[in-house]
Amino acid sequence: MHLPELISDLAVILLTGGIVTVIFKKLNQPLVLGYILAGFLIGPYMPFFFNVTDSASISTWSEIGIIILMFGLGLEFNLHKLVSVGGTAIITALTEVGGMLLFGYLVGQALGWGTMDSVFLGGMLSMSSTTIIIKAFDDLGVQKERFAQLVFGTLVIEDIAGIFMMIILSTISVGQGISGMALALKLGMLVLYLALWLILGIYLLPTLLNKASPLMSDETLLVVSLGLCFGMVLLADALGFSSALGAFLAGSLLAGTVHAERVEHLTQGVKDLFGAVFFISVGMMLDPAMVVKYIVPILVLTLVTIVGKLFFSSMGVLLSGQSLKNAVHCGCSLAQIGEFAFIIASLGLSLGVIADYIYPIIIAVSVITTLTTPFFIKHSDNIYAFVVKLLPEKLTQKLERYTDEEQSEKEQDSDWSAFLSRYIRTVALYGVIMAGIGIIGRYWLLPLLETALPSASAAKAVTLAVIYLGMALFIRPMLDTRSPQYTVLWMKKRSFRLPLMALSGIRILLIALIAFIPLRNIAGIGSAWLLPVIVAALLLASRTGWLASAYLNVEARFLTNLNERQLQHFSDSGEYEQWLDEKLCVDSFSLPAGFTGQSLKDLGWGRRFGVNVIKLVHGKRRKNMPAGNTALAAGDTIYVVGERENLRTLRLSLGLEESADAPTLREYIGSEGKAEGGLYSYALHVDKGDSLDGRSIKDSGIRENYDCMILGLQRGNLPIVQPDVNMTIQDNDIVWLLGTRVMAGKVLRDADV
Repeated sequence: MHLPELISDLAVILLTGGIVTVIFKKLNQPLVLGYILAGFLIGPYMPFFFNVTDSASISTWSEIGIIILMFGLGLEFNLHKLVSVGGTAIITALTEVGGMLLFGYLVGQALGWGTMDSVFLGGMLSMSSTTIIIKAFDDLGVQKERFAQLVFGTLVIEDIAGIFMMIILSTISVGQGISGMALALKLGMLVLYLALWLILGIYLLPTLLNKASPLMSDETLLVVSLGLCFGMVLLADALGFSSALGAFLAGSLLAGTVHAERVEHLTQGVKDLFGAVFFISVGMMLDPAMVVKYIVPILVLTLVTIVGKLFFSSMGVLLSGQSLKNAVHCGCSLAQIGEFAFIIASLGLSLGVIADYIYPIIIAVSVITTLTTPFFIKHSDNIYAFVVKLLPEKLTQKLERYTDEEQSEKEQDSDWSAFLSRYIRTVALYGVIMAGIGIIGRYWLLPLLETALPSASAAKAVTLAVIYLGMALFIRPMLDTRSPQYTVLWMKKRSFRLPLMALSGIRILLIALIAFIPLRNIAGIGSAWLLPVIVAALLLASRTGWLASAYLNVEARFLTNLNERQLQHFSDSGEYEQWLDEKLCVDSFSLPAGFTGQSLKDLGWGRRFGVNVIKLVHGKRRKNMPAGNTALAAGDTIYVVGERENLRTLRLSLGLEESADAPTLREYIGSEGKAEGGLYSYALHVDKGDSLDGRSIKDSGIRENYDCMILGLQRGNLPIVQPDVNMTIQDNDIVWLLGTRVMAGKVLRDADV
């Protein structure tokens, strides 16, 4: 019986890889180097050893190895980790990647390489090796040092930058013959598809997995996870992305679910196997003759990698406000290239845009810098002392002053910083969603309706109706009319009002442009005068109660899925038991002049500022949970509940001084003791069929009939503080009420719970 070549090749690969890595483990060397050496031994350039015969099949296995490696990398990443790494890691990573991209490109040009060779060289040199750094930190026992945490955060950002770099490099490579504007448009569309893809994945995947969870054994979950991985690879290829990106996104979507640890454990063996095959295949491409021939470029690029990364990484850490010592330590840790460089080189070869000799050069540079990394980390204190001696004393003192101030001047105005952060996040998120609705309608829904409906006009009309209904769902959150930072800035200085109005105008203009595109592309109508009509119609539609309720339910599910893993952790550890008490505060103040005679409904503080009046006191008379038609009188003391930032916004709008000592809700309730008419907080569990099930908060009658207010909802593990009045209460929700003991008891009886 004759064995297929693939089986005999795998026997050679795995046996050689196993033996060599055992030796490297004994020598306390990185396993990646062992795999590369094993690949060299069985490759075509080593005739004195067993050789692989079916190189094409091994190349396919190597591609699978990249996919599994990127899937594993995605499993270790989630959006919360991106948020938690902090500004230092972001600045460091962007400085290092940007600096090395440019430096690598210039060095490539100086070596006489082509443009695409130089561009890809910059990309390869910009990415440090997570595998090598972790191994070096473990060996030297420095994992818990301050600089090590900064390095780990930087590597997270580098991984994300590497993913986007692969998108950009692929797009540039494919579009070499098109104009710059067309290339930018194509790249922009790819990024839009990527964002939309991520949003839809977060909204759908955790929900589907949770519904199927009771049916999934370890075996089933492993098959489903890998099926999702390769399914996303197919989708990525169809959309024009690389397979590595699809695998990374599949892993990152799973990383945010409660199944992440289980999936990571189940796929660990698969990742180790195919990762080994990939690194062995890298070693098989190492040609000693090419190394000798290109020894000068190898030595030059090794020097460029070490010096360039040391400089740019240290510079990034310094720019973020960290000390010079931390900067040098981080620079020494990041001074190597590794697995991402191999992946980018493989991408360039598969696209046919880089020369064959670059691959063995990069392998050689990676091997040398891998060996030098422990040395640089171990002697980073000596390097720091040398740098201090080398720098002028005045510059050293200036750096110490800059870093000792702990970034106190990083933000000239924290309110502007908070507002702009929220503004960019809101406009980007909802702009992508609205644009995505238009794309889905134009390219998926319209062709489907054209085959199902009798006329093309009817198909277009229905498509436009669906598109605009979907867009209307997200108009209110995109306008973000309840932003407390907006109000704070508006009241803070009159000079702030013009830029705030301009930013609001930009937001409305963007909505108009996004809404106009489907009308032009589907109906062929290009009249600009329709823009204000479309915007007005969408604004009116977005204000309807049922549409607002539908959006709030969509938002609740998205936030639950996005934070699923974190919420489960809080639930298991009991860390969020007092979420309501910690988030809500109670403030009190005397009614300012000019408001006498106005009703609470006219003031609209709940709608405008996200706060609610819970008590009015006038002399000895007190009124809990006053109705909306209650008129305010001179001398009234008003008690309001809300989040601290919203209470601050209300005070500024009323011309009052900020209150620094507003008690939390728990503290306020405790201060009332057991006095008659005192306010208390109660939890009410809603079961299917209860009187509250399926009703919106404004239609529940809790405020009007029971003089109670809904402080918050807990949906699954997701806490929703002071929910919108249009939110629909669902079965299994826990509703938190604020009211007197008598009235809250009446709610519990009448609600059948």
